[in-house]
Amino acid sequence: MFKSFTIGLGITSTVGLVRYPLKKRDNHEFVQSLINNPHSPSYRLSADGSIVINDYENSQYYGEITLGTPSQKFDVIFDTGSADLWVASVKCDSSCGRHKKYDSRKSSTYIANGTAFNIEYGSGPVSGYESVDNLNMGGLAVKNQIFAEVTDVSGLGAAYKAGKFDGILGLAFPVLSVNKVPTAFENVVNQGLVTKAEFAFYLGNSATDVGELTLGGTDPAHYTGSITYVPLLAATYWEITLNDLKIAGQSFVGSGESKAIVDSGTSILTGPSNEVTKIAALLGGKEVVPGEYFVKCDYTFPNFVFNINGNDYTLTPYDYLIPDGSLCLLGLMALDIPAPTGPLWILGDVFMRKYYTVFDVANKRVGFALANHGQ
Repeated sequence: MFKSFTIGLGITSTVGLVRYPLKKRDNHEFVQSLINNPHSPSYRLSADGSIVINDYENSQYYGEITLGTPSQKFDVIFDTGSADLWVASVKCDSSCGRHKKYDSRKSSTYIANGTAFNIEYGSGPVSGYESVDNLNMGGLAVKNQIFAEVTDVSGLGAAYKAGKFDGILGLAFPVLSVNKVPTAFENVVNQGLVTKAEFAFYLGNSATDVGELTLGGTDPAHYTGSITYVPLLAATYWEITLNDLKIAGQSFVGSGESKAIVDSGTSILTGPSNEVTKIAALLGGKEVVPGEYFVKCDYTFPNFVFNINGNDYTLTPYDYLIPDGSLCLLGLMALDIPAPTGPLWILGDVFMRKYYTVFDVANKRVGFALANHGQ
């Protein structure tokens, strides 16, 4: 059995394995952000034509990294749906609000790069320029990480100013990177900082059970039974085949199987609008903003049963309803992704809370096991 030691900030480590604590916005704050800043998740086209989804405004889970020497701290969303690391720059305009900002002048390990970094969302740009500096992820010291200093974040809307996170750390494959630069986890592996090229998410569901990102392996304390692995369709997103979704005996994946991406940067489930509309109607949902629904907090609603690679993964109403007062937000949103990337479903945090999720980079597969919320 490995001995653990404390790194700081609640982070513990064994040889080649880091357990990284996550922070979580509470349900009331999360639901109110949806109501007060109504929007539909947006997406952008990458240079190779792939579609990158953005729903950062409503993300619930985030954690701390540092950049530079001495360390400058930032809260970031660990996002398996994108591949770039970016934080607000000290040169950012008013769109960055009061977020923590990287200042290259205060770092002795900063290396200028200057390559333009531009993402165009439906609501506007996220743009800046690339720089190089040392990154620390949970005690893992990554040398010469390329990242973006963002100077305009207006594309994420007003919600970013009031948000809990300062930036994004992408955990998808490098092909989705704006400028095709090595990802942070790719550098962790290449620099020999972990012994296994995999990471795993345990997403907690309470103030005392928040969550953990494990780098370099899995933590058996956070799941029960065995991990079942599913091959990726392509090493871009963490994209898999969704064979079926059944609710009350009815199939909701359209004609035949569909595609799904496992995305820690999307807080709820999403699916094609024609299917989500039918599901919301089945549950008596009331549309509060386009594609998002409130329903009664009725825990006798039918289960959602996802069939993936021949195995069933069940979400009960306790899993897919997000309570806020006397009503519940349906943890399923309509999002139409155009072909050839779409149509697809997104298995976001609502799914990942129920199922401990392993992202195996080396073998290009995703693993699921029932999360153990008893510990």
